[in-house]
Amino acid sequence: MADRRLQVFHAVAKHLSFTKAAEAMFMTQPAVTFQIKQLEEHFNSRLFDRGHGRISLTPAGEIVLDYAERILALSAELDTRLKEMTGQVAGPLLVGASTTIAEFLLPRILGEFKSKYAQVSPRLFVANSETVESRVAEHTLDIGFIEAPSHQPSVLTDVVCEDELQVVCAALHPLARLKTVSPKQLLQYPIISRERGSGTREVTDLYLHKAGIKSDALHVEMELGSPEAIKGLVATGIGFAILSRATVVKETQLGQLVRIPLSPRLIRNFSVVYPKERFRSRLVNTFVQFAKERLAALQTL
Repeated sequence: MADRRLQVFHAVAKHLSFTKAAEAMFMTQPAVTFQIKQLEEHFNSRLFDRGHGRISLTPAGEIVLDYAERILALSAELDTRLKEMTGQVAGPLLVGASTTIAEFLLPRILGEFKSKYAQVSPRLFVANSETVESRVAEHTLDIGFIEAPSHQPSVLTDVVCEDELQVVCAALHPLARLKTVSPKQLLQYPIISRERGSGTREVTDLYLHKAGIKSDALHVEMELGSPEAIKGLVATGIGFAILSRATVVKETQLGQLVRIPLSPRLIRNFSVVYPKERFRSRLVNTFVQFAKERLAALQTL
């Protein structure tokens, strides 16, 4: 229903980048540029200032963005309400999830949900918590599951379950002999860390800061964006990691890795974020309730 030019304009305005907007819209950059040119000709106004490799909204662009957000939200709500008159839970479901949740928890949940509601077409976008939340705020995702506190004022947050982060190391690592590990004991050994922007990294840094340990005091052997890659390095014995217990269930059962609780324990929340001021469909609400129940059950395994 909504004008495609407005959709493209909205993406460019939110990213302030034609390249990033093209990626988000699954278009080529020339196609995005053409759509913006058409819209500028339609309004007979320049919507973006371009210079020095950067773009910014003009005063006219600011006005168009305000209306575009309202028009796109109403268009999406209209489509959803009419589809829901059939009483079915059906249609596309655009879900974003941070790396830990996406790799170790959501695939099983999405599969079970799809089995129960065959007319649903889920699509999963995987990135760190910061990126997922930004995509939700830009309305390119219906919902997002994140591991860190929300930083976007334009989204609503709902806690879905708790998760515990623990020290993970090889069976022959000195830390493996301990029943619990204090933050100060971590200073003695190299750590394999998640990258900045990761929810796990943010929560860990905050935990250590509260314990009086600055993040730069740690001996960071390497930073990686994948829990799977981190587990592979940790298994070699070159360092420990702090990971969600959910990521190492298989490895600990097989004796490949050992996990040790921190003292005090490091508990965080997994949360779902929604775009603020946007109608939530029956499909979204049904999936979130389903995911909450399944995530809570999985955390007890």
